[in-house]
Amino acid sequence: MRKMLSAVLLASTVCVMFSTPQAVAQDKVKMGLFIASSAMPYFIAKERGYFAAENLDVEGVPLATHPLIVQALVKGDIDTASNLLSLEGANINALRPGTASYFSINCQNTKYQLEAYVVSTKNTTIQSLKDLKGARIMSAPGPGNLFVAKGVLKNIGLEDTKDYTMQEQPMANHIAALQSGQFEVAYTLEPIVSMLVHRGVARKLESGVIASHMLGRPDACAVMAGGVMGDKFLKERPQVAERLARAWAKALKDGNDDPKARDLLSKHMNTAPEIAQTVPLSYYHMVRDLSPAQIADFQKLTDLATTAGLVKSKIDVKSFLKTY
Repeated sequence: MRKMLSAVLLASTVCVMFSTPQAVAQDKVKMGLFIASSAMPYFIAKERGYFAAENLDVEGVPLATHPLIVQALVKGDIDTASNLLSLEGANINALRPGTASYFSINCQNTKYQLEAYVVSTKNTTIQSLKDLKGARIMSAPGPGNLFVAKGVLKNIGLEDTKDYTMQEQPMANHIAALQSGQFEVAYTLEPIVSMLVHRGVARKLESGVIASHMLGRPDACAVMAGGVMGDKFLKERPQVAERLARAWAKALKDGNDDPKARDLLSKHMNTAPEIAQTVPLSYYHMVRDLSPAQIADFQKLTDLATTAGLVKSKIDVKSFLKTY
């Protein structure tokens, strides 16, 4: 009788073990990362267990430029991306509809800062963007970043090649390139902006320049990045995509509301702990929470890129927005 009871208890224990969520293998997802503060939601969701709570094993795949992220999505090497540049996303969707659907959007402007023009502290003559005539400028990498960096200057009357020279550089090179004197000005992104200022390498000329000079309002929603899902991922694993979106929404809320989330800048982006809490972040939105005005700002920036030839044909941004 005892042996029978023991056998029953053992069988029951085995059944319980294999019926618990922990015994079910996690769904693996590959997420492309462009390492800038706009990638923060990935690190928040990973470190705070939001992916794990949805039974997801999300692997971050750092990629140095946004065209590489697009290429990886097209080839199926990644399923999703934390912060694909919006204009790169608009262009690939114009060429190949459905390639990258945005399920979250980052708004940046003069309050929620991500991009800035900075100038070397060795240069004392440049005090405003209008003083950049004749300057040697580097830009954050990729066609989209070059477009807005030049577009801002065009809107204040400076012409590319005639009034200044500009060259894109990997983000990892920005500090050293300004320090060495290779460039005297940079259009760069957080947390690099704060790191340059903190180290005394550069001073900030102006932040939120896309909203102010290209969209015409300091408080406009300059949509320069957001979370995307690839077409194959959405079609073949819709339930996994839905769980990913649930975890992502929690990470966005923390990024917006919890200052302690900035500690992850020190851990993953080489930001000094003493400035991590002061690094500005863009404001994160799930697509479901976007206002009509924010979508209109996104459309305006995309239309400007279409007119300039960066986005190859007219496209309605709503056609590649995905609501969860």
